[in-house]
Amino acid sequence: MVYGAGLRLDKFLWFARLAPSRSHAQDLCESRRLRIDGRVVDRAATLVRAGAVLSWPRGDDVIVVRVEGLPDHRGPNAEARDFYTDLTPGRAAINADATLSSQDALLPEAFALA
Repeated sequence: MVYGAGLRLDKFLWFARLAPSRSHAQDLCESRRLRIDGRVVDRAATLVRAGAVLSWPRGDDVIVVRVEGLPDHRGPNAEARDFYTDLTPGRAAINADATLSSQDALLPEAFALA
């Protein structure tokens, strides 16, 4: 068992701007397609800690990010990027000036905004 500071997974995804809304983050968590350190997540209230590796499918790709820190609010995109590292194979890091459409690229197709 891991002890220490933690944050609800849905809040982390929303605060770090990996999901466009908290409800999208909750849906992703409850879809059983997201994993923390290889374990399937089925609850939005699952705690995430610094150092954890999150992964979820997006089309034919698998998005992989490592949690670097826990934000305490939803800040601007440049600030949010400091809380995770994109480890997705074959992808460059997300640009600091990324638009919402590029943020949708991190979401599973079912959760991307139309």
